[in-house]
Amino acid sequence: MELQLALDLVDIPEAKRVVAEVADYIDIVEIGTPVVINEGLKAVKEIKAAFPNLRVLADLKIMDAGGYEVMKASESGADIITVLGVSDDSTIKGAVDEAKKHNKKIMVDMINVKDIEGRAKEIDALGVDYICVHSGYDHQAAGKNSFEELLAIKRVVKHAKTAIAGGIKLSTLPEVIKAEPDLVIVGGGITSQEDKKATAAEMKKLVSQA
Repeated sequence: MELQLALDLVDIPEAKRVVAEVADYIDIVEIGTPVVINEGLKAVKEIKAAFPNLRVLADLKIMDAGGYEVMKASESGADIITVLGVSDDSTIKGAVDEAKKHNKKIMVDMINVKDIEGRAKEIDALGVDYICVHSGYDHQAAGKNSFEELLAIKRVVKHAKTAIAGGIKLSTLPEVIKAEPDLVIVGGGITSQEDKKATAAEMKKLVSQA
């Protein structure tokens, strides 16, 4: 089980400061959609250059032109790129094909997918690397979490790794771990803490023991 840090509400210098604090305790650093919108793929390029030992995920939430957008993210140094599960199969397939050319990985974000189990089975057959259940900010505000969805996709996914994101904190991490995802994605649960390093270290310890 691995730990991914999601950076959403930062600029590039702040992103570098946060990653420097916790780099020893994370496996993947995510350049979140808000950062990509504000800073462009330059954010991916700069974080990859600053932390070459970490895998960098570009959270592009691709919905169309899968091949082209994956190509551009790959050129910027992204190791993993996200595509939305509600996209057309051809978009996901295009993303997968392009990622393979560059030895990159595709994560499908299941945010707003209605039939989680059915769609996960279809997406798994398209050759993606990760399928992620995700309670977005708006979902979290409504009190939604992704544990049930994680268990649902784990029932049907045969090839892809599973990931969970959305509102995970140190206090809820043990419950998440019990559901046995391959990847746990934490944003504010680390970045909003006063002692980010200690929090990340404790989370990594729990995740590594699973």
